[in-house]
Amino acid sequence: MRDVRLADQIDFLRRTVRIDRQVQATEGGGWEFRPLKTTSSERTIPIPRTTMDVLSLHLTRYPSGEHGFIFSNADGEPLRKSSFGQTTWHPARKRAGITEGVTFHDLRHLYASLLIRHGESVKVVQARLGHASASETLDTYSHLWPDSDDTTRAAVDAALGDLAIGGEATA
Repeated sequence: MRDVRLADQIDFLRRTVRIDRQVQATEGGGWEFRPLKTTSSERTIPIPRTTMDVLSLHLTRYPSGEHGFIFSNADGEPLRKSSFGQTTWHPARKRAGITEGVTFHDLRHLYASLLIRHGESVKVVQARLGHASASETLDTYSHLWPDSDDTTRAAVDAALGDLAIGGEATA
């Protein structure tokens, strides 16, 4: 296993996080770094200033340790998917006042819906989520993009202005 520092995947100056590997459990209770599912899963994600501030504070309080994990168990080992819900997610969800039943994976859907609500294109959402194709993104999130009827009407109205036939407005 090559020596990699996950904390080095954070670029505080550019406010990005690089996603290029995953941790997988091995037989016997160990773990190892593995490639992501697809090459499109490899990506650099822009991180908002507020999130980077919290991440910086977290790393100040809890340095990344021997293996470079940003979030780890008390021994500096990766968090296990099998215990993450009970030991980490559920207590954090309760402290944040998030409704019971909201899963950690739901945060991914929240992120996608926020991008869509703020006008990002399907290609941007695809890239941020690491989807292999735009159709994968649309299959999951197309219902969240605004209806284009009003947008197309407004585009034509803006281009044609207040044209009237024979000097009179038409309906």
